[in-house]
Amino acid sequence: MKFITAYAHLKENICAVNGEMICRRDKDSGDSWFKQIYKQQEFVYPKFHKMDVLSQAGFLTSKLIKRANPQFAEKYKDDEIAMLFANQSGSAETDQKFVHAYRNGAPSPSLFVYTLPNIVMGEIAILNKWYGESLFAVLPEFDPEFYINHCHILLSAGSEAVLCSWLEIAGNQIDVFTFLIEKEGENRSEFTADNLSKIAFAGNLHKTEINANY
Repeated sequence: MKFITAYAHLKENICAVNGEMICRRDKDSGDSWFKQIYKQQEFVYPKFHKMDVLSQAGFLTSKLIKRANPQFAEKYKDDEIAMLFANQSGSAETDQKFVHAYRNGAPSPSLFVYTLPNIVMGEIAILNKWYGESLFAVLPEFDPEFYINHCHILLSAGSEAVLCSWLEIAGNQIDVFTFLIEKEGENRSEFTADNLSKIAFAGNLHKTEINANY
């Protein structure tokens, strides 16, 4: 069997881990929403400030999952943790910035790097020294069966855990759902399409609250 052992939601106004809100956006702050979370959670990783929004969201939610389940990374070899990410718009947010910079001069090479959506997984791999399999897909919408099927392949081919994410950011719309799949999970949700849908949907019930019943 496979289990959902930790998960995080990141929306326009809230950030929650395992169904419990840990941060609420301060609209009067001069900091961006992601920077507010970074500061509130006392993360220290200077490269964060140079990342695009997809990579910042992936960094934050993956760190929060590690904090919620601190033993998981220590249980596995560095090539036994895979990553499976997807979204609807690829790197469109950074693509638009690149086009704007190109039209107004020479865009920086660092900006160009983030015109590939899978860079978020590279950032997480570098941070954690994970060398497992990785896949980033562009899908019309969040599809539980996609994660079920591909996690089955990854876990059957040598991976022991899979960090998954639906990572959609378009303008002011933020829909990030990151979750960890493991082969063992005491008192955790079984990794089924129904359970995954319920947990994913829990993050959309309210803009300012998370329903912790899931």
